[in-house]
Amino acid sequence: MPLEPFKTSAALSMGVELELQIVNTYDQDLSSSADDLLALLQRAPFPGTVTPEMTQSMIEIATGVHTRHGELLAQLRAIRDTLVAAADRLNVELAGGGTHPFQRWFEQRIFDKPRFQQLSGLYGYLAKQFTVFGQHVHIGCRSADEALFLLHALNRYVPHFIALSASSPFFQRVDTLFDSARLNSVFAFPLSGRAPFVLSWEAFEQGYFRKMEATGVVRSMKDFYWDIRPKPEYGTIELRVCDTPLTVERAAALAGYLQALCRHLLEGGDPAPEEDDYLVYTYNRFQACRFGLEGMLVHPRTREALSLREDILATVRRLRPHAQVLQSDEALDEIERVAGTVGNHASFLRAQHARSGSIQGVVRAAVDAWRRSC
Repeated sequence: MPLEPFKTSAALSMGVELELQIVNTYDQDLSSSADDLLALLQRAPFPGTVTPEMTQSMIEIATGVHTRHGELLAQLRAIRDTLVAAADRLNVELAGGGTHPFQRWFEQRIFDKPRFQQLSGLYGYLAKQFTVFGQHVHIGCRSADEALFLLHALNRYVPHFIALSASSPFFQRVDTLFDSARLNSVFAFPLSGRAPFVLSWEAFEQGYFRKMEATGVVRSMKDFYWDIRPKPEYGTIELRVCDTPLTVERAAALAGYLQALCRHLLEGGDPAPEEDDYLVYTYNRFQACRFGLEGMLVHPRTREALSLREDILATVRRLRPHAQVLQSDEALDEIERVAGTVGNHASFLRAQHARSGSIQGVVRAAVDAWRRSC
């Protein structure tokens, strides 16, 4: 199947997708209720898009296309409120968080959709283990070459988004000691990781993609689970490393941070990307997954060891002029608050576990956070 043409989008437009947990009210375990919830939501207009995901205990919501953080946040809040009302009618709960702390993957049911069934047949138990929950952020690009430039220019900042969004410290009833354990499940897939270093869409399409297609391994861009991938049908790049935050406010802030960062990069704020930038990519990504904001990263050009927390705060300061133009100061305020004082949602969930002494208490805290956006 030929790679579809790359559509042109409004520069720096953005949209958000969130994968959400469906939770039983009586024991806080995952609930295989996606069919019922989706059927109920179809009875009235929905302020966004809602679709099934890999297993019956999860759904995915998506916003429209926005250019302003405030508009994006308003839609996310409307989606959240609609979902909570529908879940209440079915006596189930919804929650963010990158992993459910104690669900048993082998009990999950694959959603009855041809692509999900095909993936289940291909990947075996990995498909059910992929009952993990992420946020994807799309940024509009004026051209395919601009998309590839941004994709690679962002490589040094990928650990920022992992650490800021991390909300999956617990898995299979234990503290994994990772702030983002979810990404370990993603890394198990053979086509995960980073995109090849190509800055020309023609070279990407005629060279890399056609060669991969000829092997029979891939048929479309959907088959790549890269940390950032181009989406030609939308005219965007898609950042895929974020855990689903516990609140829509945090989700919108991450999108606003990415939008401001892309404006900074397009205006020449950083040197042009090079292949050697990826020498420390895997190490930096591991540091963010394992230690969150307490991690260290190596700058790809200077080879200097940097505190991830301090690097984020310094980046926020550099992005302030862009945020003023984009009207996203509120987004950067939230990012600065996370990195500077309150911490990410992994630290919040650990604190809730220490307070309640119960793994069910972790889920309860996530459910409550989604409902009230604390």
